[in-house]
Amino acid sequence: MLYAHAAIVWIILLVLAILNAGLREKVYQPRVGEQTGHVISTIVFVMLVWTVVYAFLALLDHLPSVSQLWAIGAGWTAATVAFEFLFGHYVAGHSWARLCHDYNIFRGRFWVLVLLSTLIAAPVLAARMRG
Repeated sequence: MLYAHAAIVWIILLVLAILNAGLREKVYQPRVGEQTGHVISTIVFVMLVWTVVYAFLALLDHLPSVSQLWAIGAGWTAATVAFEFLFGHYVAGHSWARLCHDYNIFRGRFWVLVLLSTLIAAPVLAARMRG
């Protein structure tokens, strides 16, 4: 049941990611440019991930084990990358190069921070914060 709830949380995160991208495209980027809009959007989404995961853990009867938390984080991260590349390429029609662009931290792209937060920080560290 824990993993089913975690899957629902990932769907919530997916919806928030799409809304955040829309906010970036319509609000941040026109005012501050593409790169700064990307950074703002990344920071906002990392905060959203933490908030949702913290709330998810608060709703559970007991905290999952560390191995379960790692499994949840790995599942969320794998689902995120798979969705981004499969949907992005086959449905949205983006090139593989464009999809890989946000993973290049040496070019000021910080999307990898979202993935690290989803993998490690949100589930494991949020659980530690919850006690």
